[in-house]
Amino acid sequence: MSVTTEITGERHVYMTDNDQRVVAVWLLVCCAVIFAMIVLGGVTRLTGSGLSMVQWQPIMGVLPPLNQEDWEHTFSLYQQFPEYKIKNLHMTLEEFKGIFWLEYAHRLLGRLIGVIFLVPFLFFLLRGMLSAALVPKLLAMFILGGLQGLMGWYMVKSGLVDDPRVSQYRLTAHLGLAVIIYGYLLWTALDLLLGRRGRPRADFQDDPAGNPLRFSTLITGLVFLTILSGGFVAGTRAGFTFNTFPLMAGQLYPEGMYVMQPWWKNWFENIATIQFNHRVLATLLFLLIPLFWWSSIRRTVSGELRMALHLLVVALMVQIVLGITTLLYAVPVPLAAAHQAGAMVLFTVALYLSNRSRTVTIQHGIETTGR
Repeated sequence: MSVTTEITGERHVYMTDNDQRVVAVWLLVCCAVIFAMIVLGGVTRLTGSGLSMVQWQPIMGVLPPLNQEDWEHTFSLYQQFPEYKIKNLHMTLEEFKGIFWLEYAHRLLGRLIGVIFLVPFLFFLLRGMLSAALVPKLLAMFILGGLQGLMGWYMVKSGLVDDPRVSQYRLTAHLGLAVIIYGYLLWTALDLLLGRRGRPRADFQDDPAGNPLRFSTLITGLVFLTILSGGFVAGTRAGFTFNTFPLMAGQLYPEGMYVMQPWWKNWFENIATIQFNHRVLATLLFLLIPLFWWSSIRRTVSGELRMALHLLVVALMVQIVLGITTLLYAVPVPLAAAHQAGAMVLFTVALYLSNRSRTVTIQHGIETTGR
């Protein structure tokens, strides 16, 4: 139960330590399911399954086809759209089931996330286990989750037209919103679980700006930007071209990068420019994260933070290897899915460090934890 106290005439509601732990674990479970959802979404795209369900039925869509008649009806709906007529004209019903089940699992998992979030939220709210400050944050998360479902259908609709390929803009927006929701949940969970843990090092007290961990926010933002860049690579299928490294078609700076007009469209529609930009962002991370690690490890003595800093470098190196290998082998599904999962692991560790960096910030002699 939350605890209410009177402070200078105002009422402040705080959660007990046990309530904080319970709610934090619930949010971390939600994060784990969203992580799986993001990876499954990548597999759905890579296998060409995303356009197999041509209707959006938030309630009735929970049930898959249950008999032969249902399957034939569902397949007939799919046959009316360009993906079947242009790409899969000779597809059999059994082959259709293969791509249908992946997209169905993706949508079902999205609905499951809503249940996993809403039911415990209502329970905690009725039991008085949530602080007044936390409730609006949780409501915002739920609204974002609903908007994500709408964004997913908006993305699918872009592929149910003459060109059976979803818009790279909508795909990247769908991916970006999923990562934002994941980050919001994780940040809140970390605040609840670890917000009061740890004391800052004494040598930061007189010079809070001297804390090298303050750059963790920059690193986190750059990782997020690289993930968005990867969304455009996926949406334009840019990974299936220039399958060499480090050069692209034998050149460091390939031809045709800025042939589109206006020039800014090259960043989002020119596959040469899109892949080049993704490589540049990955290279920046390859240079900045080791530098960040070196500058932080010299001053940070906390075993918890040291482990996170080491893990950040390991996650980066694994992700770089996965990215290069995925490119060289022309985007095989297992490697590409692992690469997407690796991006989320890297984002998770960077966000953790960004959250924990506040425990070494002192303002006027009071520890600032962002709570």
